[in-house]
Amino acid sequence: MKGSRVSGTRIVGLLHAAFIVKDIDVSVDWYTRVLGLQLVHRQRGDNDYTRTLVGVEDAVLEVAQFRVPGASDGISTHMLELIQYVTGAIQSSEAAPPVNRVGAAHVAFVVTDLGLLHRQMLTAGAQFVNSPVIVTEGANRGASACYLRDPDGNVLELMQFDESRAERLGILSTSSHG
Repeated sequence: MKGSRVSGTRIVGLLHAAFIVKDIDVSVDWYTRVLGLQLVHRQRGDNDYTRTLVGVEDAVLEVAQFRVPGASDGISTHMLELIQYVTGAIQSSEAAPPVNRVGAAHVAFVVTDLGLLHRQMLTAGAQFVNSPVIVTEGANRGASACYLRDPDGNVLELMQFDESRAERLGILSTSSHG
């Protein structure tokens, strides 16, 4: 992107991330039951402000907002939104777009016991891209991580930090990796 640098303002925090889902009720169930997130708020977006914001003329949205139980609010009371376009949706022909598709995204969660959570989520029917692997390079070296997909194919990452980083951040770890 070319042009002059933006000055006089700055980003001060991340408000939330969002995924578009096919069925908000199915997704709310999955994100609370399988992932363990806390549902904070649900609302219907059927107004001019919403249609203008999203740029879809006939949009009607169902929105669910989630937080990690026990996490401090920080800049927002929620960190993840799921949005169902009741009207104005474009259905994808791809059931689960590849993780390396340009424009693909994922949301990463820090966990305390990836091995246990992986086993529990498999039992609950979660679809993993991979089993936990040890991160061997980069900023998260020593951590263990895995990708999984939600019911709509959105990609999530689960990461357990190595013991020294977890201790430094005050994150209780109940086991060693994976």
